[in-house]
Amino acid sequence: MTDTKTQKLLSGAILLVASALGLGAFLYPFFQASLPSTGMMAHATDAPLLFILLLLLCLGAVFASMTGRQMTSKLVAVLGILTALSAVLRAVPGPAGFSAIFLLPILAGYCYGPTFGFLLGTLSLLVSALIGGSVGPWMPYQMFATGWVGLLSGWLPEFPRHRRWEPVMLAVWGWLLGLVFGAIMNIWFWPFLAGGAQAGQGWQPGLSVWAALRNYATFYVATSLWWDVGRAGGNALLLLLFGAPILRVLRRFRSRFRFDVVPEIVLTRSRSPRPQ
Repeated sequence: MTDTKTQKLLSGAILLVASALGLGAFLYPFFQASLPSTGMMAHATDAPLLFILLLLLCLGAVFASMTGRQMTSKLVAVLGILTALSAVLRAVPGPAGFSAIFLLPILAGYCYGPTFGFLLGTLSLLVSALIGGSVGPWMPYQMFATGWVGLLSGWLPEFPRHRRWEPVMLAVWGWLLGLVFGAIMNIWFWPFLAGGAQAGQGWQPGLSVWAALRNYATFYVATSLWWDVGRAGGNALLLLLFGAPILRVLRRFRSRFRFDVVPEIVLTRSRSPRPQ
């Protein structure tokens, strides 16, 4: 039992380290004395290292979850299947920033917990990028942001007595995450835009926190909001239409693959003494 608790703590610690790594990767440019105006090619030098570290942390989370009995080999197989499905869903066309890739990380994170949700979101983005040829310095940041979508969904409380309202609640949640995802993803390149600070939409070293937030809000509304509204609306619509049936399937798998560790009891059979 102690080993199981230790492995669960290790799994949580790995998620914490991964999230701290992602947060640091997004925010460290704001602490630099000067930045090159590389725009969309920002992080071209450090993105490969960030990708390798994230992948190693994902593998560590899987290993810790399996040894800590949070995840069985069958559930790992489910993770692989859902990753493939989610990667394919990204190719579904839609208006503006619509992307169906967020559907399964939200639902699986809600049903199976934050570790599973983070892994599904991260790996789904990786596989979809490899399939679609959208590999670039932006990919590790997309992996972090999509993983956080599943991670945050795993912290939502379940309401067993109000199952009929779950799709509505998750639709509102998915709408909010659609906007948050876009707001986070802009940060990976926003500090590297040339001339933005002079136009009141960018950042430069020495800018105050309030001025930076004001400039970013202006930049976001002018360039990204309409795109993110499409993503948020797509999330809400998909969760309203398919949330309930997918949750039923996921819960069926959860009930089948869940098991408890029972201490092994060795029974000794007493022998009657032989007659003399």
